[in-house]
Amino acid sequence: MEAAPGDSDKGRAGSADVSSMTSSGGERREKPRKTGFHIFFLDIRRVFRLDELGQEILRIAVPAALALAADPLASLVDTAFIGRLGSVEIAAVGVSIAIFNQVSKICIYPLVSVTTSFVAEEDAIMSRCVEEVKGEDLERACPANAETEELPPRDDSEKIGCTASFVPKFCGGFGGKRRYIPSVSSALIVGGVVGLLQAVFLIFAAKLVLRIMGVNSESPMLAPALRYLTLRSLGAPAVLLSLAMQGVFRGFKDTKTPLYATVVGDVSNIILDPVLMFVFHMGVSGAAIAHVIAQYLITLILLCRLVLKVDIVPPSIKALKFSRFLRCGFLLLARVIAVTFCVTLAASLAARHGPISMAAFQVCLQLWLATSLLADGLAVAGQAILATSFAKGDHDKVVVATARILQRYRYTKAHPQF
Repeated sequence: MEAAPGDSDKGRAGSADVSSMTSSGGERREKPRKTGFHIFFLDIRRVFRLDELGQEILRIAVPAALALAADPLASLVDTAFIGRLGSVEIAAVGVSIAIFNQVSKICIYPLVSVTTSFVAEEDAIMSRCVEEVKGEDLERACPANAETEELPPRDDSEKIGCTASFVPKFCGGFGGKRRYIPSVSSALIVGGVVGLLQAVFLIFAAKLVLRIMGVNSESPMLAPALRYLTLRSLGAPAVLLSLAMQGVFRGFKDTKTPLYATVVGDVSNIILDPVLMFVFHMGVSGAAIAHVIAQYLITLILLCRLVLKVDIVPPSIKALKFSRFLRCGFLLLARVIAVTFCVTLAASLAARHGPISMAAFQVCLQLWLATSLLADGLAVAGQAILATSFAKGDHDKVVVATARILQRYRYTKAHPQF
């Protein structure tokens, strides 16, 4: 007999429909698990249903999408202000931004993605620990100064190569105590170090990289491009640190805090741009300084919020998990290099055609970026939900959430106006 209409919305958002079904004789039998392209059509009638899972996806995806769109929109305003200086200046800034983004995004995407997954997984493991020891002597079960211990080997460890391999003994968060999550400290250290290395590289190799991009010594774009890229490079540590912290908050399924911080930073950038560029007559240097100040402001806001939530100081060096970050981060490099290389190559070709062509390319690129990242909020939601569900062993929710997010992503890409 058929299940009641409301039953599918209870529990784990329709997981009963995935794992089992009821036969005509009343016996429950296993449904064959759907794989491959079937996932795009699994429970497709529920794609926009606001059940528990649907609300969770929207709660994460909408603020994440707005935060992702905020920076390109602010850059679009930057482009408008710089355009008032002339075509040479906007072309020079366009080349510099292409270089900065190429170097940054090679590190940013692996760092943010790995941080989100690891933090979500470790947070879920801690939550499970809290549930298991609830009602018992918490001080005896979870000593505050304990180290981490190894988890027993998992049967599917060969299938999942980049998962948390430990469970913290300290089930923090009781009585106002802050939790310690190893991936948080690891992400901040990796982000800070990589950001410093990036800044040093861009400052000392700026002229060489600009020449490779097609800006030769006789080009009128060289001087403003060199000034902008050198000053903009000073903000590289803040960019990497802020994005690492955004990955941490995404792992906690909190995408509102990064949104608020990003909006504050971008608004300050928009306010400072005309002041530094036109009031103090700093030109493209003023635009770069305004952007750097905004990035450090975002980093400061996120750091202040983060230290209230977790303890970022590791109890020992052994608690840090750099090897996991490096192992899983390198797997994402090929994808990032392929994507950013195409944009950088296009910018290089435009620069070789002169300032007018490069200026037009920069304007069109910012318009495209401002409208193309909205659907990526669903990717953020999927990453956080799947990592948490895997850590809790809720594989039914993994299947249902994957189907729901893929279906919504496909619809959003097909109908960008929504």
